[in-house]
Amino acid sequence: MSAKTPQIKLGLSMAGYGYHHSAWLSPDVPADGVSSFDFYLNQTRIAERGLFDMVFLADFVTFSMIDTPKGVNGRSVRGGSFEPLTLLAALAPMTKNIGLASTASTTFGVPFHVARSFASLDLLSGGRAGWNVVTSFQDEEAVNFGSSAILDKASRYERAEEFVDVVLGLWDSMAPDAFTYDRTTGMLFDPKKVRALDHVGKHFQVRGPLGAPRSVQGRPVIFQAGASEHGQELAARTADVVYSVQPSLAGAAKFYEGLKSRMAKYGRERDDMKIMPGLLPVLGGTEAEAQSKFRAMQEMIDPLVGLRYLSALFGDLSDHPIDGPVPDLRKDKELATRAQIILNLARENNWSIRQLYQRTAIGNTHNVVIGTPEQVADVMQAWIEGRGADGFNVLPALSPVSLTEFVDQVVPVLQKRGLYRTEYEGTTLRANLGLPEPLSAH
Repeated sequence: MSAKTPQIKLGLSMAGYGYHHSAWLSPDVPADGVSSFDFYLNQTRIAERGLFDMVFLADFVTFSMIDTPKGVNGRSVRGGSFEPLTLLAALAPMTKNIGLASTASTTFGVPFHVARSFASLDLLSGGRAGWNVVTSFQDEEAVNFGSSAILDKASRYERAEEFVDVVLGLWDSMAPDAFTYDRTTGMLFDPKKVRALDHVGKHFQVRGPLGAPRSVQGRPVIFQAGASEHGQELAARTADVVYSVQPSLAGAAKFYEGLKSRMAKYGRERDDMKIMPGLLPVLGGTEAEAQSKFRAMQEMIDPLVGLRYLSALFGDLSDHPIDGPVPDLRKDKELATRAQIILNLARENNWSIRQLYQRTAIGNTHNVVIGTPEQVADVMQAWIEGRGADGFNVLPALSPVSLTEFVDQVVPVLQKRGLYRTEYEGTTLRANLGLPEPLSAH
């Protein structure tokens, strides 16, 4: 492989039954999958066979019981049954090279616990852990933590900024050679190479140090996905990998350049961060076959589940004609940045309510690429060469069948073109991503 050829980075998002909101209805998907360890182990091993950089678990700290529209409750489930770090810790000894990343909220967590949990996963996996930094945005989550409503966005990001700084400081508690294990002197560790953080801020007071030895990859990899102004600034300063929602190359290239251009003011090089938009591939032996498969997926969406997906952005649409125009976004609550992307898609394509949920309830407005393995590889190559991405977060529509198709059909095409590895470069997540190891404060 030529050193000048950009190498595509790949992650797998293991979201529930897949990125089709009615995926569990498919006979190709285990109906009890999200409560089965083997379901996640199988996906992780398929991804590792495909030489993916990491698997990723999103997380929402709620079990939604909202019945809007009436009758939808019980027809789908968001996320999995497992607490993600517990699941990833169980997957660690069953895998060898693939990274293990998950979400942990800065809105509801506490820095010391998050720092310790991910440091532990990193030790258990030999340097393969990653933390996806999120600021939770749902009132449904807030009521599980003693609040009736979520914090406003500015407050959430202010807390997140301090939270991340504290975690990074705690991960830097130990010098790389702090533990001496010297039986001749009786010194297990050198106190001079361990530092307390002594952080006192607006939101947190944390003394430290963290008791974990320094990671073999320097520290766990930081992931981030915020597209707002606050989110991009946090990412430019702290993120190693950024997940993005970009349905077009033009938009992706604009986001890519805008985010990477922010890094210099924080003393960072552009290659210190990898940007990985979501990609949902729908494969067929011919383009017509792939299109037919996608139409069948669209028809499989339970209409109530489709309307439930849109209700978070537009309110209850039960009284609107399902084949009529899409209304304006709701004004009674703060919405995530993605809401405007969804509305723009509806307006640009003149979609009805049914057409909007049929398109966005498969892939959540990420880039859906429908075609042959070669056509999917063409799109990926165009995005890499067009500076819209450093890699992709692969989103299977139906798990695990869509992932297996991608690994068996698209990965060999990328390898033949010299765009993708034929073996892992290292044993840590940071090494495989080609990211620099952070310097120790010691």
